[in-house]
Amino acid sequence: MRNVAHLIAGGAALPAPARFGEIFDPNAGQVQAKVGLGGSAELEAAVAAAKAAQPAWAATNPQRRARVMFAFKALVEKHMDELAHLLSSEHGKVIADAKGDIQRGLEVIEFACGVPHLLKGEYTQGAGPGIDVYSTRVPVGIGAGITPFNFPAMIPMWMFGVAVACGNAFILKPSERDPSVPVRLAELLLEAGAPEGILQVVHGDKEMVDAILDHPDISAVSFVGSSDIAHYVYSRGVAAGKRVQAMGGAKNHGVVMPDADLDQVVKELAGAAFGSAGERCMALPVVVPVGEKTANALREKLLPAIAGLRIGVSTDPDADYGPVVNAAHKARVEGWIQTGVDEGAELVVDGRGFELQGHEKGFFIGPTLFDHVKPAMKSYQEEIFGPVLQIVRAESFEEAVALPTSHQYGNGVALFTRNGHAAREFAARVNVGMVGINVPIPVPVAYHSFGGWKRSAFGDHNQHGAEGVRFWTKVKTITQRWPDGSADGGNAFVIPTMG
Repeated sequence: MRNVAHLIAGGAALPAPARFGEIFDPNAGQVQAKVGLGGSAELEAAVAAAKAAQPAWAATNPQRRARVMFAFKALVEKHMDELAHLLSSEHGKVIADAKGDIQRGLEVIEFACGVPHLLKGEYTQGAGPGIDVYSTRVPVGIGAGITPFNFPAMIPMWMFGVAVACGNAFILKPSERDPSVPVRLAELLLEAGAPEGILQVVHGDKEMVDAILDHPDISAVSFVGSSDIAHYVYSRGVAAGKRVQAMGGAKNHGVVMPDADLDQVVKELAGAAFGSAGERCMALPVVVPVGEKTANALREKLLPAIAGLRIGVSTDPDADYGPVVNAAHKARVEGWIQTGVDEGAELVVDGRGFELQGHEKGFFIGPTLFDHVKPAMKSYQEEIFGPVLQIVRAESFEEAVALPTSHQYGNGVALFTRNGHAAREFAARVNVGMVGINVPIPVPVAYHSFGGWKRSAFGDHNQHGAEGVRFWTKVKTITQRWPDGSADGGNAFVIPTMG
């Protein structure tokens, strides 16, 4: 059976003593590989390699670092099919979604290729008598990323792309559920010309996470996962003196106004709610139709669209989505469906018990639809992270704005309307970090920044874009004066702010 090893100092390394986690084939419901789970010993080796490599990498001019990123981009594109099939085989998302996962990560790599411009500082000539002041952005040193199972290519590239381009060394701890693509990406960055020790991959569970958060030589940590763990990572990392960005869960809403094009809304909802089996922090699991007439018409149009969804193995080119990642996650999602039933929501379409012929042991869940979901229900308050869509009816625009605004999560929200005034009011007033207008999954482009509000994000900086550069660098400001050669230097030194 295949073993997935750490990638430390440019070479594969299994943990000693050996601890292993199981990697499933979600289509068959069987173990296909094992991953070595490490701890402080493996992390120490990675940190030592990072400390040896980072100073020279930071001293490399940013244009040369950008060339490595350009070469890496070309290699990922060359190996796109290989990476997509590897990703799909461990995660379960269909090949088209797997390629999208990789492509969205590559867009951040493209952004990182502009690092010579992104790192330019500020300069003031004549801030005082003969005094100039300038600032530069310097790398934080060694960064680390702790990434989730649902985007094993995109989220690591969101993190290490910017961090490495800025001159840092980076240690990645991916999810142990689907770790092979992150390792392959690190190999490709080495092939692109990055020095050994600049991007390393260590595998593990909570033991490895705690070792990362506590290590004194790791200056900054980026995390994506559930909100409870995000809060834990943020609190422990900050207590250890680190810079931390920790992205948590979500419960994204799609508000449908009476004037919306319902046929287009339904088409968008089918992909946003059920694509990738709902295992996306930017999925749209809650739809809020405004007015009874809108709600009834939307529900009527949703039913045939849901019935037409094709669930298949991840390599089926005609499948709309594949299995969830493992048996535990399948049980969790089905448990939330039962919770919704117990709470009194109307179960319109039940996806439990779905079996794919020939793959009866696979981790498949059919699309599920609830109606008449109420804000007090636990199934509405918490993230389900599966192919489950909930209809929460609103009587007015005000009520519709209040639902995502008052929710504990503030990641993403969408409004469907033809009314420009309603769109403008909604975008200005809703208390959510990322807003889409007739865009169901409002993930910002790579040169803007990704991040939610409230319990969806902990920390002061968002992912990628200009915010990512700020997170992975720190500002150094230099005040300089060159004497003109006379005995007293020509003028007495005066601090610029003192006149």
